[in-house]
Amino acid sequence: MPFEQCKHIKTVMSGFSKNWFFVGGWAIDLFLGKETRVHHDIEIGIFREDQIELKHFLSSWEFKKVVHREFIPWYNEYLVLPVHEIHAINKMDKHELEILLNESDTVNWRFRRDLRILYPLKSVLKYSETGLPYLAPEIVLLYKVRNTREKDHIDFLSVKDILHAKQKYWLREAIEMHEPKHEWLQLLG
Repeated sequence: MPFEQCKHIKTVMSGFSKNWFFVGGWAIDLFLGKETRVHHDIEIGIFREDQIELKHFLSSWEFKKVVHREFIPWYNEYLVLPVHEIHAINKMDKHELEILLNESDTVNWRFRRDLRILYPLKSVLKYSETGLPYLAPEIVLLYKVRNTREKDHIDFLSVKDILHAKQKYWLREAIEMHEPKHEWLQLLG
């Protein structure tokens, strides 16, 4: 069945009272409604202010924060920028989960690589036909403009013609601010 890994994570996260959402390639596939490629990991996002609640919710999991590309045990300290990546392993079944902390204020999601780039908080989360939450595809693509890999370019090409004009406009503006020489700008028109 499609999206089995995502459905498993939805089961794991059921009962978590804060927003969470799939990010990366899985978010692109959920937007498209089909699995378009093999995914080597599964990543979810949460808002930074919900990190301690997530840690308590997944209390049987072991957590490591990524600091300067090094995995370090994460105890109960509140993580601030530049730390934004957490890896969790379920001690019982060894399932792994990558968690990315997302910045926000009371009305906007904020791009952690350039805090000038904003997106209305009320529009950040999208849902698949089966109720799986994912990050808006234009935001996912913005994360892929730095060090764009072949799979990122494939994700972009599969989505660019499906995005609404407003989504394309936001993505174009954000890329111009963040990576003004990126090749996707020409493809966005």
